[in-house]
Amino acid sequence: MSDIALKTYTERANVHPNAVAKKLLRLMDEKKSNLSVAVDLTKKNQVLELVDKIGPSICLLKTHIDIVEDFDADMVQQLVALAEKHKFLIFEDRKFADIGNTVKLQYSAGVYKIASWADITNCHTVPGEGIISGLKEVGLPLGRGLLLLAEMSSKGTLATGSYTQATLELAEKHNDFCMGFIARRRFPGLKSDFIHMTPGVGLDVKGDGLGQQYRTPEEVICESQSDIIIVGRGVYGSGRDAAQEAERYRKAGWEAYQRRISKQ
Repeated sequence: MSDIALKTYTERANVHPNAVAKKLLRLMDEKKSNLSVAVDLTKKNQVLELVDKIGPSICLLKTHIDIVEDFDADMVQQLVALAEKHKFLIFEDRKFADIGNTVKLQYSAGVYKIASWADITNCHTVPGEGIISGLKEVGLPLGRGLLLLAEMSSKGTLATGSYTQATLELAEKHNDFCMGFIARRRFPGLKSDFIHMTPGVGLDVKGDGLGQQYRTPEEVICESQSDIIIVGRGVYGSGRDAAQEAERYRKAGWEAYQRRISKQ
């Protein structure tokens, strides 16, 4: 078990050099939540209604803002207000994947102006170090954080091996802005403390028809030593009571974390 994985979130926050990671870790302990919910709905009112229901149970809201058909500036204002009301951070899962100059514009400008409201975003490292440098020019002065796509939960993913290793090295080099990874497990041997977030978490099913593979909170938090579970349809799909399901996942994730840190 990694030494970092055995520390409490607050212990890590007290010494963490990254401002966004520090804030998130403290919030996680305060709310007793390591749950992020991926809200992939296409109507503004549906998104806002769902977020208000699940807000008390989450530490992080994961959005795909470009799938919202009736997006407007008011939606952003309401999302930020809900984040303040329920005490969670916002992660726009943009997965930037272009050259540095292009991603600077995609991050700061255009219709969505992501850097103005999203605490956290993420990127692939396929374009090389320039993508991090470009995003960093925009995000670091605003106090934002970046996650790197080190691994993905889909079947047949190419984010493995030398790609993953190079991604870890870039994160270490830019740890003032790179706060963590999207990954299937904690990576051993890193010098810095990075927050590891894992998608593909489910309590009731093992996969879908499009290559998604699900693991339980116990597997992700205890066995793989990740920090945050990312859940989507398991919370709000198929007519579920979203508030009740979010609380079920929050409890499962938190109990797994408590078991992990008790193994000292």
